[in-house]
Amino acid sequence: MATPLTAQQMLTALKAEGLTVHEHTGWPTHNRDKATGKTFGPVIGVLIHHTAGRGDKELCYNGRSDLPGPLCHSWLGKTAGLWMLGHGRANHAGLVDLDVLNALRAERSPLPKDDQANADGNDCLYGLEIENLGNGKDPYPAAQYRNAVLWAAALCRAHGWTEKSIAGHKECQPGKIDPSFDMDIFRADVKKQLATKPGKPATTPKPTPSTPRVDLSRLVAAAKTDPGAKQGHVTYMAGTNLVEAALVKLGHLGKAYAGDGSFGSTTVTAYAKWQRSLGYSGKDADGIPGKSSLTALGKKAGFEVVA
Repeated sequence: MATPLTAQQMLTALKAEGLTVHEHTGWPTHNRDKATGKTFGPVIGVLIHHTAGRGDKELCYNGRSDLPGPLCHSWLGKTAGLWMLGHGRANHAGLVDLDVLNALRAERSPLPKDDQANADGNDCLYGLEIENLGNGKDPYPAAQYRNAVLWAAALCRAHGWTEKSIAGHKECQPGKIDPSFDMDIFRADVKKQLATKPGKPATTPKPTPSTPRVDLSRLVAAAKTDPGAKQGHVTYMAGTNLVEAALVKLGHLGKAYAGDGSFGSTTVTAYAKWQRSLGYSGKDADGIPGKSSLTALGKKAGFEVVA
């Protein structure tokens, strides 16, 4: 655990690592500390995200109607570079798995499975949002990925941490899929950077995309729970969104019904169409995902199935 860097210390650390840093107006005092009555820190690590959008710097600064900004400490654009958006508590991590936080604190690897959301990650993690659609197909320019490595390395170096103090959002909070690159390789790239002197980047790293995953048991729970729940109820947002996108592409689901994270009755009907297209009938085509049908869907859509 460590005392959070001051705004000036953070700037100094990032610039010393070789980064060009842009400063959003008001960033040094832009945080959620006063509004929540919670003070940021002690800090134990850094969390990496993708934005799942385009041109979303101001969104990450201002936040949404249901989630006030800042939504990260730093935002890294595809071509716009690195921007400081907040200093202090930011709404980027949300509720995360305490076991994962404890592993980051102790710098233990590999990280345990994030199967609970029982601790506040906004209290103790620095957050970087990387501009990317996050669909596994949107590339990360080499310069953007390199800057992400430098950002993480700079904060780890400033606190005397190793690469084991770094996690992806998908490793901390159940249901998250960001960032859409391999975190083990990212940590290895940061390790190489930490072995160099600040300001002398190691060989230019390249991001390695990771295959999105859908948890079958959680998806089945969503298919059985969401249709009868209150409108808008979400059981498993990440997995449901991946499945709905695949069903839209196959023509089984209207685009207007996809993307809200809820496996509602319309999605169940659409999934049943997919099952029938594979030759299933009766109870085997009831719209509740099975391993075989979901695996077949994943092969078409580019995600893998985990039990």
